[in-house]
Amino acid sequence: MSEGKTISIKRSITVRAVVTPSWKEEAEKEISSAISSTDEQLAQLEKEGQQVISDVRNQSANPLDPRVQEQVSQIQQQVAAKRAELEEQKRNLLQQQSQVRELEMEQIVEQGQMESFFDLKVGDNLVEKMGVSILVRDGVVEAIDGVNDHS
Repeated sequence: MSEGKTISIKRSITVRAVVTPSWKEEAEKEISSAISSTDEQLAQLEKEGQQVISDVRNQSANPLDPRVQEQVSQIQQQVAAKRAELEEQKRNLLQQQSQVRELEMEQIVEQGQMESFFDLKVGDNLVEKMGVSILVRDGVVEAIDGVNDHS
């Protein structure tokens, strides 16, 4: 039997945060920044799309040529697809912003994932060893859940 052997395994750790005034302010700031960035990308997309279409028409001897019209149509479709993608991204950000504003102080929210390694040996409970989370308040670790003394 291989009782003395151990292996090192990677696990995901859930990072949870306590909602505080500074956490909420930082979350809203990050989302607002992402919304502004999306708005800038939308404006840039429209500007560049119009410029490419204008260039295609100007470089053609006959802007009404069906091939030129087809090329312009393809460009417009590409711009429309990218615009729809950016608008969806903005809708998601606005929804997140609304959700953050509704959070109550001291509420615990999932903030993301981290990875860590741990040693596993015969007789260990894999489920328990995998179920680890960290609780953070304003960047300071307040609790580490699911890790016992001999992990």
